[in-house]
Formats: sequence, C-alpha cells, structure tokens
Amino acid sequence: MNTTAISLSRLSLASRPSLVKRLPHFVTLMKPRVMALALFTAFVGLMIAPTRLDPLPGFIAILAIAAGAGAAGALNMWYDADIDAVMARTAMRPIPRGKVSKPAALIFGLVLAVIAVTTLALATNLAAAALLACTILFYVVVYTAWLKRATSQNIVIGGAAGALPPVIGWAAATGQIGLEPLALFLIIFLWTPPHFWALALNRADDYARAGVPMLPVVAGRAATTRQILVYSGILALASELPWGLGFAGAIYGAITTICGAFFLLLAFQLNKSIGADRPAAHRLFLFSISYLFVLFAALLFDHGGGAFSPIAAPHAGRSGGWVHAEALPGTVRGASGLPNLSTREV
Repeated sequence: MNTTAISLSRLSLASRPSLVKRLPHFVTLMKPRVMALALFTAFVGLMIAPTRLDPLPGFIAILAIAAGAGAAGALNMWYDADIDAVMARTAMRPIPRGKVSKPAALIFGLVLAVIAVTTLALATNLAAAALLACTILFYVVVYTAWLKRATSQNIVIGGAAGALPPVIGWAAATGQIGLEPLALFLIIFLWTPPHFWALALNRADDYARAGVPMLPVVAGRAATTRQILVYSGILALASELPWGLGFAGAIYGAITTICGAFFLLLAFQLNKSIGADRPAAHRLFLFSISYLFVLFAALLFDHGGGAFSPIAAPHAGRSGGWVHAEALPGTVRGASGLPNLSTREV
C-alpha cells in the first residue's frame, strides 16, 4: 500500500469518531419525541384504513412519514436558530450549542425531505407523497418562516401541519382522502392550540425575549386561558366524531368521553387559576400529550390492533378485517409508555 493510500485510510479512520459523535445531534434536530407523535397518528390512520397494505410497503411508508417529520423538525431548527439561541427552553438545541452548523442542518433537512417523499411515492402512491411534501412545506414555510413570528394565531393555523399525519397514513393505504381521516385531522387541529398555549403560558418571558408573538405574550394570561377553555370544549365534542360517524365503537366512545371531561376540567381549573399558578398550565400540557395518544390508541384498539395480515387485500371491506399494529414493534406504546415530549422539542 503506497503512502497516499495509507494517509487516506488514516484520515477516514480519524473522521469516523467525529461522525459518530455528531450523530446524536442530527437525531436531536429531527425532534424525535415530536416525530413519535406524528408517527403514531400516521400509523393509526394507516391501520384503520379499509384498504390493506403488504407488510413491507406498510413498514416503508411509516419510515418515510417518520423521516418526513424529522426533516420538518430539522428545517424548523435551521430557520429558528436565531430565536432558539435566546430562549432558555431551546438554547441547548444542537445549532445554538454549535454542535451542528446551520448549513449542515439545512442540507440534512432538505436531503431527508426529498428521500422521505420519494420513498413514500415509490412504496405507496403519489397522493400520500404529495400530502407529505405539502405537510413539510406548510410546517417550514407557512408556520416556521411566516406565521410563527407574525401572528398570535401562529399555532392555530400552523397546527394544520401537525394534524396531517393520519391523513397521510390513510392516503398511503387507499390512495385517497376520506371522511374518517379528516375527522382525525380535526381532532389534532383543535388539540394543538390548548396544548401549545398551556406550554407557552409558563414560557411567556422566553417568547417575549425572542420576539415571538405567542398568545400569552400578546393577549395576556387571562385571555389565553379563556381561549384554551373554548378550544378544549370544542375538542371534546370533535373527539366524539369517530364514534358518531360510525368508524369507532363503544370502547373509543367511552374512553374519549372520560378523557374529554378530564381535559375540560383541567382547562377550567387553569382558567380559574391565578397568574402565579404555573402548575395548572403544566398539568394541562402534560395531560394533553397523554390525551392524544390515548384517543388514537383507543381507536386502534377498537379496530382490533394486531399485526399486518400476511395476505394483501387491496380493497378489503370493513367487515373483512383491519390491518393491525404488531408489524411495527415499539411504534405503538401502551399508556404507561407514552413518549415523554420534551419542551425543548415543541
């Protein structure tokens, strides 16, 4: 082996530890806990669809949707690096800490987005891929680059991006959009404002310092808690839609009624709390995470969550059995294993 070859070999070996050390920071860029929530709701949309997928394309579809969510997270952190650096909640993200450069984050996010959309198109259909592409663009361009710094309704409008995963999952299985995934979209869309505003109530100083016009900064605590209560009430009603429309059964109906009542109770307590009562907002924020997971888990259970059928039935009717959940180990967690969403990621 000549001297040049030896030098190149040594350089390659020397660079590997650096790449390995940086890998966790690129994973953090993808907001893995937020990605888990998007992944789970997309998974439920895929599972309850009346059309079955073979195990392999179904598994690839879930991975592609996860990659798309991760790409959106990375591009969000790339664009928001300036405000992340001045907010205590986000100052430890990889870019403000200098662990990943802005150009590297941008390239990583763009490449991951292209791979995700292309893979989903090849594994399933163009409709699902187009929805995934629109979701990424909406989250990065409409929410992150425009709404977040322009209006106190940023979360309300921008929440559409986070509500689309179950629609993408459904489209991956069926090639189209139906009433059922739109009902799931509405639930997540209405869930987003009380979830994020409950967090923002205790982080108002952070957002004010960064110049982000979140509702607590612009309208104050009292107006925000009233809005949370209103959205919580509408959410509780909308959460009954799957049962009311007939694509969820009594188990889902009972669970969502109990969870909706408790959500409303926490929102009412928050609305009646005094300004110094930070735990009331934190309790609602934490419960809101469990709320969405429990509702979607109940919907999956109501449809007999098990494993992908080894036999594809491209247009199986609803009475012909539902695709199930065991084909993706670890994707669906029980109530005791809900992903712990870090406030640094949302």
